[in-house]
Amino acid sequence: MLIAGVGAIALLWTTPASAQDSDAAAAAVQQVMDNLWLVIAGCLVFLMQAGFAFVEAGLTRAKNLANIMAKNLADMAVGTVAFFVIGYSVAFGDGGDWWGGLGDFFFNESADPAVLNEGGGLTDNATPAASFFFQVVFAATAVTIASGAMAERTKFVTYLLFSVAMTAIIYPVVVHWTWGGGLIAQMSIGDAVYSDFAGSTIVHLTGGIAALVGAAMLGPRVGKYAPDGSPRAIPGHNIGYAVIGVFILWFGWFGFNAGSELAADNLVPFLAMNTLIAASAGVVGATAVIWKITGTPDVAIAGNGALAGLVSITAPVGAVEPWAALVIGFIGGLIVVFAVLGIDRIRIDDPVGAIAVHGVCGIWGTLSIGLFARYDDAFLGRENAGLFYGGGIEQLAMQAVMVLVVAAWVAVTCFILFYALKKTLGLRVDADEEFEGLDVAEHGTSGYGVETAVVH
Repeated sequence: MLIAGVGAIALLWTTPASAQDSDAAAAAVQQVMDNLWLVIAGCLVFLMQAGFAFVEAGLTRAKNLANIMAKNLADMAVGTVAFFVIGYSVAFGDGGDWWGGLGDFFFNESADPAVLNEGGGLTDNATPAASFFFQVVFAATAVTIASGAMAERTKFVTYLLFSVAMTAIIYPVVVHWTWGGGLIAQMSIGDAVYSDFAGSTIVHLTGGIAALVGAAMLGPRVGKYAPDGSPRAIPGHNIGYAVIGVFILWFGWFGFNAGSELAADNLVPFLAMNTLIAASAGVVGATAVIWKITGTPDVAIAGNGALAGLVSITAPVGAVEPWAALVIGFIGGLIVVFAVLGIDRIRIDDPVGAIAVHGVCGIWGTLSIGLFARYDDAFLGRENAGLFYGGGIEQLAMQAVMVLVVAAWVAVTCFILFYALKKTLGLRVDADEEFEGLDVAEHGTSGYGVETAVVH
């Protein structure tokens, strides 16, 4: 009787109905895992805001610590509100190739709890709530990139308005043109379509161009350049903060890149591995070249080398082999040193090297797909798309077109925005406030307390 009972259960278990139930259960578990991974990855990207705050604070002067922290806090808070009210709809609405529209204004089409608990976000499994959570922290990252380049001389109220415009309109339009299926996503050159897995261009070049325009229109800090135009070093006050910030960003980047798979699957460890390899190679490359140039292994440059490797691998992370990730990260580390020095020579004052790290290396990472793409990363639609794998020049050309379109949009809109702010509220504090420090001038207190304030 026991044997017969076991046999009957086994027979029932193998019936089509049982198999269908098993498949449905597996699909339900996968949906939960996918959404859980999106939230975890979003939390990692959220933590990157602390990394940016530490890097920027460490590479600037002590008298501006509170201001740096206030701007990074505002980027997340103001950015979330603006992206919730307008930005998400502009990015992922159905308004057409150019503009997502305001159909999802205030996230209203996804406000029903029943919808929030079903699929239908960025993927079939992702809920709208998980999709919003993951995307809004990317928006905050894009705007905070500019914070460091504009540090130590920008009016706080002006910066707040810039943050609103970036997260409500400028960045969401870039997202709509790409991840939202709009203008750039509709382009092709031969068999080549754009690819930017986690945002070397969409996030980092967008932030880097905004940083470039903002720093150029602000002008350099008082005393940054000698009368003959040669740059003077203005050292940051705490290299320990900067290195801690790099490690926090590095840690958060595993969510940035691996989370962009938008699913908990077997590609996630591969993405994390490529991210780690490229960042490490970036440190090696940047340290080697600055050691050769100056005779010393500059710690701040080494930290920027890690960030350069991370930015460089962000676009190609799902398309390249691990050896290529090492090469891409290493070249990113080399590029960032020469970019930092070159930007300084043309009298654009960027206290933390954000333009070089996010702008220049963002371009390199995006173009590297046209050279090294081996796998279909769900954007490319084909294997061996890179020039070095016999894919021809088309993919490289398509990547270049994407870079140019995004750079032009961000440069023009940011110029208009900063010009309008300059003519109305003003962009920068006056010389006395800059000398006193933005902590006291803008926030009424020193970041380290009045008794221990360092003003120089």
